[in-house]
Amino acid sequence: MSAITSSPENILTDLNQILEPIQEDMLVLNQVIGKRLTSEVTLINQISQYLVQAGGKRIRPAILFLVANALNDGKAVPFSHDMAAVVEFIHTATLLHDDVVDESDLRRGRKTANAVFGNAASVLVGDFLYSRAFQMMVEPAEMVIMKILSSATNIIAEGEVLQLLNLNDPDVDEQRYRQVILYKTAKLFEASAELGAVLAKASAPLTQASAQFGNHIGVTFQLVDDWLDYSADAFAMGKNTGDDLREGKPTLPLIYLLNHGSAKEKALAQQAIQQVDTCDEAFFEEVLRTVRSSGALEYTLEQAMLEAEKARSCLASFPENAYTEALQKLCDYSLARSS
Repeated sequence: MSAITSSPENILTDLNQILEPIQEDMLVLNQVIGKRLTSEVTLINQISQYLVQAGGKRIRPAILFLVANALNDGKAVPFSHDMAAVVEFIHTATLLHDDVVDESDLRRGRKTANAVFGNAASVLVGDFLYSRAFQMMVEPAEMVIMKILSSATNIIAEGEVLQLLNLNDPDVDEQRYRQVILYKTAKLFEASAELGAVLAKASAPLTQASAQFGNHIGVTFQLVDDWLDYSADAFAMGKNTGDDLREGKPTLPLIYLLNHGSAKEKALAQQAIQQVDTCDEAFFEEVLRTVRSSGALEYTLEQAMLEAEKARSCLASFPENAYTEALQKLCDYSLARSS
């Protein structure tokens, strides 16, 4: 069953249109980010400005705003902009550290911070973002907020380590792969949605439904990211196609090939994951072609559609308003996007 409920021509792929109900919140968020990134240390300001100028969809803060507004009838929610900035700082810190670990040189169509400023500066500014986030998360003086965010940050770190352990390991199965997704990606989506409900002082059932929505939509986004790594071009993605493959990351398309390919295809996938010396550019192109013709991409997208449908079902108890409608459209967007 397809999780896309609208006909393809009616699906909004323009995120700005989907987020129209929270346009003002997003503008205020930008102001908060600019203000709270300021430091007396020049290099921090330089890298921070570079990151801000690089843009980004800011999906996680947007989910926080949409949930908070949906459950509070669009009325102002105290601390929502500051906590949305905290979420974005945590996410950006993980990206800075990720790019160093992965030795990436391209993100969102631009050189990564580590490629421009060096690994040491990127790691340390990532640490600055984490510590600034913790400074800000205590300001509402709400233990539940600190618990959600501190727990999420710790679990994300565990996910990073799990992904490192999975690197170059051809024995990684779908269960281990999904555990990394749940920890490394979905947890911050979950925390963002849960925070929106907590800030709106929603009931326990609605708060739980919000967290579950965030979890499922987070998994959807990651599955589609992994699908795009094998199916899109570098220009559309703003990164190098096949980066995960070249890094020896066993993501779902490659795991599918390991489980369902011919003996030759399985050997090819194992070799790609283990990154043996014979893996030159011609080899990686062969793996990409094999994955694309194996049914792996169809399977990965099917799993993403199932997660998007689960996310949508979590909104059943939400009040009907423009913000809930935007969350529903976000489920479609998570599948239809090309980058």
